Amino acid sequence: MAKKKFYVVWSGHKSGVFTSWNVCKKHITNFKGAQYKSFASKDLAEKAFKGKYADYVGKDTKTVKLSPEEIAKYGKPIVPSLAVDAACSGNPGKMEYRGVDTETKKQFFIQGPFEKGTNNIGEFLALVHGLGFLKNNKSNLPIYSDSKIAMSWVKKGQCRTNLQITSENKDLFDFVKRAEKWLKENSYTTKILKWETKAWGEIPADFGRK
Repeated sequence: MAKKKFYVVWSGHKSGVFTSWNVCKKHITNFKGAQYKSFASKDLAEKAFKGKYADYVGKDTKTVKLSPEEIAKYGKPIVPSLAVDAACSGNPGKMEYRGVDTETKKQFFIQGPFEKGTNNIGEFLALVHGLGFLKNNKSNLPIYSDSKIAMSWVKKGQCRTNLQITSENKDLFDFVKRAEKWLKENSYTTKILKWETKAWGEIPADFGRK
């Protein structure tokens, strides 16, 4: 049986602490710059709601704490930079992705939800979207991703998913084809870096649904 979660919405159509993801989603859908995150207990959620979004997003309380010496080996994330991430309800399921400023968590772009997608596809699309976004803005900032699979797919220039195309996810695969075409036709000097979750917590672009 899945553990119950509590969802905090700091900025949305309606703010507060909610016990259902569907209710939370209703209050953040189509709200630009929505700020929200899930918590394992009501007490944690209520405490977080009294605080600031920036104090909680990108921080994973479940991560095993490393010693100061171990953390020092990873250093600190480069800022300014772009962080990307995806979220998928089910596998396959409804998928969306976004890119944010690593330091301020300001959202630069978001796409979805797409029907019958996977998290890996979302991570791949997020990275390609980020590359295009930075190139269009003539920016040399690095991109952070917490997905080794997506990073390898981008390096190979191909989304190597085993997911089959259906009438439900055709729109998603149209996006995939466009992303692969972009990689084939464009060069870039952007550094794609691995987000070290165990040292830094959840990536700032995380959707907060864990």
